[in-house]
Amino acid sequence: MQSSFRLPRVYPLTDVQLSGLSHAEQVRLLSLGGATLVQLREKQMAGLQFYEQARAAVAAGVPLIINDRVDIALAVGAHGVHLGQDDMPPEAARRLLGDKAVIGYSTHNVEQAKKALTLPIDYIAIGPIFSTSSKTNPSPTLGLEGLRAVREAVGNAQLVAIGGISHSTAHAVIEAGADSVAVISALLTDPAQISHATQSLITSLV
Repeated sequence: MQSSFRLPRVYPLTDVQLSGLSHAEQVRLLSLGGATLVQLREKQMAGLQFYEQARAAVAAGVPLIINDRVDIALAVGAHGVHLGQDDMPPEAARRLLGDKAVIGYSTHNVEQAKKALTLPIDYIAIGPIFSTSSKTNPSPTLGLEGLRAVREAVGNAQLVAIGGISHSTAHAVIEAGADSVAVISALLTDPAQISHATQSLITSLV
């Protein structure tokens, strides 16, 4: 893992079902709150519809990471892709997207995180830290102690924590070793407050 890419403290993920807003509109509101990197996460939408929404989101000018879909990331010119344990291997994604693309990779325990150190990726995601409602059949929660163990195992690798992180727990997650917090519900639950919630969280972690 060698990269000049640096994770922002707050790494929002979009969710159309939760917010009721298009991916592009979520990106616009998140960026108004100060977000400098956003992951488009979509598990239900048809491929063509997601492509069109991702293309509109890219036009907002904020660096975007596409969850799972290497093909859509490539087609819309996104900043990169975020891959899970069951997605396309990072090596294959790197060949398709090139050296400059940002590739993130989800892990759920110390063993997976250590193995990720050998992959051609830019950052490791670890979670769920706390219980989460935004993922079906989540892996066992790690808690802050589990996060500390992962940080110790991966050394200086860039680490983003995800899963049930709120405004009240984000600071403790950073203190436990995360470089960044990935958040969904904490920012999107009230669509009218997305920009404010984003700005508030970013400010609290400065």
